Amino acid sequence: MAKQSEIKPELKYTKDHEWVRVEGNRATIGITDYAQDALTDVVYAELPEVGEEFKAHDSLGVVESVKSVSDIFSPVSGKIVAVNTELDDSPDLMNSDPYGKGWFCVIELSNPKEIEGLLSADAYRQFLETTAH
Repeated sequence: MAKQSEIKPELKYTKDHEWVRVEGNRATIGITDYAQDALTDVVYAELPEVGEEFKAHDSLGVVESVKSVSDIFSPVSGKIVAVNTELDDSPDLMNSDPYGKGWFCVIELSNPKEIEGLLSADAYRQFLETTAH
């Protein structure tokens, strides 16, 4: 039986397995516990540059694991205001602490209404239950 993925109630989620922590007009983005578990050992993270602008669903960067390479998609539109440079030396933080030290980037929201289109913790849990095998 697969382990139960940790889903934090205060976060928003995407069907691409990213999480979003909204604080004012900024959103911190990372990959979910489910995603890091599916990827297995993360060995490299290609981060966006501070100042770059993205639209929702654009690829922000790439996470490479021993098993596969996966795009990280922006859940929202806006400008990158911070990236987690700790991932350069310790990409495994995405495995060991996906909701804490393993965050990916912070984006300044250009359209805060997009947050309403993201999944709640309960909706994400239901999504996992219906799609995960």
